[in-house]
Amino acid sequence: MLGTRVVTATSSVGGYSPCLASRADLADGRTVFLKGVSPAQNPDSPALVRQELAVVARLPSEAPAPCLLHEYDDGEWVVGVFEHVDGRLPRLPWASDELAAVLEAATRLGDLRVPDSLRCHVPTSVDHMARLFDKWPLVAREPPVGLDPWAATHLDELAALESGWREAVEGTALVHHDVRSDNTLIEPSGRVVFVDWPHTCTGAPWIDVVMMLASVALEGGGEPEAVLRLAGVDADAGAVDVLVAALSGYFVWQGGRPDPPGLPTVRAFQRAQAEVTLRWLRSRLGDPEPQ
Repeated sequence: MLGTRVVTATSSVGGYSPCLASRADLADGRTVFLKGVSPAQNPDSPALVRQELAVVARLPSEAPAPCLLHEYDDGEWVVGVFEHVDGRLPRLPWASDELAAVLEAATRLGDLRVPDSLRCHVPTSVDHMARLFDKWPLVAREPPVGLDPWAATHLDELAALESGWREAVEGTALVHHDVRSDNTLIEPSGRVVFVDWPHTCTGAPWIDVVMMLASVALEGGGEPEAVLRLAGVDADAGAVDVLVAALSGYFVWQGGRPDPPGLPTVRAFQRAQAEVTLRWLRSRLGDPEPQ
């Protein structure tokens, strides 16, 4: 597939995926990035990598993403060979200049034209999020252990607010749908590159910024509302309320589920994001936590 041999390979660290993810230096002088997985690591991961390969191969050339060079799929192992991005993960806690650059890059995604060849390979935000949201009614029927007291006393209101998420997220813009620090590389020039594109969809152009803010807060980048103002997102305030309500319900529900195979850290991360999004939503609704 590569036409030469691998001289050295350096595995990447971090993230929440069980995939092989390695920089490979080749005998012909090239450097590439390899990403691969089989059902033995996680039964759902091969389908995600297949989708990512289909997406990256069709992204507009202006998209801040690595190019796909080769792919391999024998029905069990799925492997993508990407261009090597000479970049690093953002500094954590977030540096203000790097956070501003990432917010700008996430905002610019919504300005890109989505090619027809890509549009037919990705779902709409409504279709993609249908499996994620509408979780507050489930929480009401089966409250997880340690449910936030404020949420426990506002379950009906939270479910009602969340129910409008379909209208809130509709749109035709390009949405990465998983912008986080571990999916972001910053090149020496300052250019921001996003990796891990399996969840790409089309929807409202501000979705990526709003969805990344809980993780930003957990990584020292500031409270979500302050960062949202910094980003200068052009979005209806009510639509943002609805998406934050839907996100909080998702994180509360998922945080109470058993660990998925091969992903032992994801539930703790979801529970932490539940705390942030609930605090953010409570503030946006004018019911701040008591001091």
